[in-house]
Amino acid sequence: MADPGSGRHGLVGNLFQSVGNLLATGLGIVRTRLELLSTELQEEVQRAAEALTWAFVALFAAGIGLFMAGLTVILAFWETHRVLAGICVTGFFFLLAAIAGLVLRGRMRSRGRPLGGTLEELARDVERLEGER
Repeated sequence: MADPGSGRHGLVGNLFQSVGNLLATGLGIVRTRLELLSTELQEEVQRAAEALTWAFVALFAAGIGLFMAGLTVILAFWETHRVLAGICVTGFFFLLAAIAGLVLRGRMRSRGRPLGGTLEELARDVERLEGER
């Protein structure tokens, strides 16, 4: 004959096992979200470094362009072909600065929402949990 308390211990054991499974699933979800957050933070740091690099190129090229423009004005009062060379070099650096500025602007506009993937996954988790109620 079965022990009358064995049914209760089985229910309590199953309850503890269910709670343990629920906690393991919850921890797995949290771990996945933290890994996604870490990956997205690394991507954001890389995007920021790239943007700063292009900003430096744009500023450096603009500075050189301004220097060359000043040199061109000085050389304009000297012999004839120095002016044309100064204008060409100055134009090249301004063109480089413009290209770098356009690349930077395009990168800044096309970048995604910071931590967008993590926020989307958390929103899906909330929807799933609310749907189970």
